[in-house]
Amino acid sequence: MYRSRSKNSRTNTRRWQIGAVAGVALTMVGVGLGVASAAETTPTINCQPLRISVNVPAQASAEVQRNLALLNTQIDEANARIKSTVGQGGPNFIQNAILGPLQSKRFATINRIETAIGRNAAKPNLNAEGLSVCSLNANGSASVKNPTSFPTAGAGNNNAGNNGGNNNAGGNNNAGANTGVATVNCPVVPITVAVPQQAQAEVVRNLELLNTQIREANTRIVNTQGQGGANFVQNAILGPLKDKRFATINRIETAIGRNAPKPNLNAEGLSTCSLNANGGASAQQSTNITVRQAGQNAAGTGPAPTVNCPAVRINVTIPAQAQAEIDRNLALLQTQINEANTRIKNTVGQGGPNFIQNAILGPLADKRFATINRMETAIGRNAAKPNLNAEGLSVCSLNE
Repeated sequence: MYRSRSKNSRTNTRRWQIGAVAGVALTMVGVGLGVASAAETTPTINCQPLRISVNVPAQASAEVQRNLALLNTQIDEANARIKSTVGQGGPNFIQNAILGPLQSKRFATINRIETAIGRNAAKPNLNAEGLSVCSLNANGSASVKNPTSFPTAGAGNNNAGNNGGNNNAGGNNNAGANTGVATVNCPVVPITVAVPQQAQAEVVRNLELLNTQIREANTRIVNTQGQGGANFVQNAILGPLKDKRFATINRIETAIGRNAPKPNLNAEGLSTCSLNANGGASAQQSTNITVRQAGQNAAGTGPAPTVNCPAVRINVTIPAQAQAEIDRNLALLQTQINEANTRIKNTVGQGGPNFIQNAILGPLADKRFATINRMETAIGRNAAKPNLNAEGLSVCSLNE
């Protein structure tokens, strides 16, 4: 039993000696490997630069500049982490822990640049998907930094950044001429009828509003250069302008129609505007109108017509008892003429071509017929009842 223990002890001793030698050998190899890794060149980040080829609106310049600088900060931070983690985490460490997160950061940053530009111009496609992916410079060469310069378009410039934003909203005939910026081209609304004096202020106000609408549209074109895609101007500016013009022209027709025949000013056709693509001056709406003063004819070229009634002559002897009634009715015939003339002046142009006949001369004939009949009756109470031709003398015409 004793010999057996001695033999085992010697065997264990030899095993320990062999293990120790092997451990020393592995330690030496490990040290050698560590030295070799430290001697290798540390890789650096290799990102494709983002170059902005579109004009950045002045409103977005600061935000775009800040995000371009952030792209460089992200590269610097990634390079610093590569240096501080050499040899960590296995062969996929850099890809998983550095390049992957860097890709996500760059994608978000480039997207923010697109969004910033898109708030005041057409949103560009800067290829965030493609430019967010970075690789490594295995030889440790310097990382390429992202340029932070870009073309700008100031407020009022066209989409190419050329100067030209003088909208001239002050109301002169230039009405928004811009160098290289499209301007509104609206047809002029001609007022070919005489405007009643009562409607003059409202008509002029709405004609001036047509010019204001043009200036506002030109201003919006300047301030939204490049926004919203190819149909932005049509959908967001010309379309609403058409609706505004249609309503304004309709108000002019209605204002005139309150005191004259309502004209058809072709609101449907004249409300549609196009563009002067070369930035030419917008045509101005004239506010010159012919005003029909009170007492003038419908064309505003002369006095309003007057009533022309045949005289009623009494060729019989009037009994004394009837004289007062006869005088009173003769005076009433003149009063009726005066009232008819006043109504003609106050309603010039109203109600269509038959208005005077239906609303003034017709009722006047009825009044005159009754008045002449009363005179025949007054005389007939104390003498032979005469025939004063009430049927014939009650009808009046016009002195044009």
